[in-house]
This record gives sequence, C-alpha cells and structure tokens, in this order.
Amino acid sequence: MISRATPPLGRATAAATPLPGATPLPAAPRPHAAAIRPPDPGAMARVVAAALAEDLAAGDPTSEGLFGPDASCEMTLLQKEPGVVCGLGIVAAVFAALDPRVVVTAAHSDGDNLATVPVELARIVGPARAILAGERTALNLLGRLSGIATLTARCVAELDGTGAILLDTRKTTAGLRDLEKYAVRCGGARNHRLNLGEAMLVKDNHLWLAGGIPAAVARLRDAHSNLSLEVEAETLDDVRTALAAGVDRILLDNMTTDEMREAVALCQGAVETEASGGITLSNLRQVGQTGVDFISIGALTHSPKALDVSLEVAP
Repeated sequence: MISRATPPLGRATAAATPLPGATPLPAAPRPHAAAIRPPDPGAMARVVAAALAEDLAAGDPTSEGLFGPDASCEMTLLQKEPGVVCGLGIVAAVFAALDPRVVVTAAHSDGDNLATVPVELARIVGPARAILAGERTALNLLGRLSGIATLTARCVAELDGTGAILLDTRKTTAGLRDLEKYAVRCGGARNHRLNLGEAMLVKDNHLWLAGGIPAAVARLRDAHSNLSLEVEAETLDDVRTALAAGVDRILLDNMTTDEMREAVALCQGAVETEASGGITLSNLRQVGQTGVDFISIGALTHSPKALDVSLEVAP
C-alpha cells in the first residue's frame, strides 16, 4: 500500500520485531498531481507481475536465507540526481504484490520536479524478505519512468512561449507503453496514439503501397469516417496534396525549419501541423518557433537516461 499518513516510525532492523509504522515526512509540493491522468491499473499490474516473475523465477535465496518471515526493516527511497519523479505508485504496487504488509509512505508525488538532491521520496517499512526481493524491480521501474519524465520536462521547458505542444510517439519499450506514456504526462507533455486503433496516421510505407495521398485518404475516409486522419508529408507539394485531400493533421517529416514555416502558412486555419524527425534539444526551440501546432519526439521514450534512485536502510 502507499500512504501519506504519519504514524510513528522505528529504526531499521532485521530482527524479528513487530513491524514499525512511519515517522512524519516533510510535506511536498504537488504541482502536476491533480492534472496527471494515472496509468491504467491493469497495465500496471501486468508489468509488475511480469517483472517480478522474471527476477524471482528461482526465488530469493539470499534474503530468505538471512531473514525469517517475520523480520522487518525500514528503508528510505532516495532520488540522487535532479529530475522529475515518476513511478511512486508503481513502487508501492511492486511491494504490495510481494507482501501486503509493506507500507510505502510517500514524501513526494509523481510529477514533482526536485532540484535539491539527494532527497527522500518515500519511507518503506515492512517484512525484510519482501522489501529486499522487490528492491531491484521497484528501482528499475522508478528510474526508467523518472528518466522519461525528466527528459520530457526539459523539452517542455525548451518550448515555453512558442505555443507548440510536445507529443510522444509509439517508440516505447514493449510491454511498458502505458507506463511510459504516463511518465510523459508527468513531464508535462501530451500523448500521441496509445495504439494503432486510436487514430489513423498514414506514413510513407502506407502511401507507397496505397498509391499516394489522394487514394489513401479517400479509402480511409470511407472505411473509418469516425477516426481522425493524419498524413505524413515529406515535401511542400505533399502538404498541398494533403490539404486538397481533406485531412485533419499533416505530419511534417524531417523538414527544414524554413520548410516548416512555409507549410504552417499553407495550413493556417485549415488543418493542424505536427513536426517530427531529426528533432533534438539543440534545435527544439527553433522548430517550435516555426508555428507548428505539435512536435513529436520518439526519444522521450526510446532514449532517456534512467534517473539515479536507490533504496537504503533508513538512518
């Protein structure tokens, strides 16, 4: 379970003592919490189950050999480098899946951007076997998701004042998509499609096989008139063709900033524009200043550095 309650907390011990409660922790700001849609509980449960099954396929003979079933401990969950925390609920779900007696008392919330480190994110109290068995799984997920949220927040800050909205893509880790897209939301950006069925996006291979933009758009409008339709454009002529075909959004693929500005002018008031391809932190603001409505970056989820987090015996 995860809690923000503040019952008294005892010193960490591996002895067979009654399970302690938790000491008061400092109140933490929650700048994004109310606005962040949480991950799907089913998706979270599947990830936790799969990760624990992988790590505990042969049990945990180290912890089981050292500590009895009633031995307890008290741990502190630390964030050791600046960044946006994401995954505290998932940490709690990991330990709850191993033993419901584990109590995770959070000092911060997903979406908090923490600059002063090291900082305690949570206090974890409960059976030593369960906490030690779940430690690596919990840290792997927390570090990965916090890394995504941190990179996303850096990109959102870079776009401040441009009017462009940052999006993720489907370039996610297999099995972790719902959680990784949640991390993007914690970083302050929005999600593109969660899956192929949420909207239609006609990319270069579709166009080659379907015979071009007009033919593809006509066929898809007939087949799925209820779904939004976006078409990839590599040139300004593609943009003009997509406009004439009647799409909802045009993806400007690997265009120069000058080409983007011209494309935005062509599309102004008619359809939304989205820039994608070759966009990094170094050129992100320039892209945002072209006037595009959206910018999608696959690196948010496929190339983030995991944030440095650790679980240590509480002092």
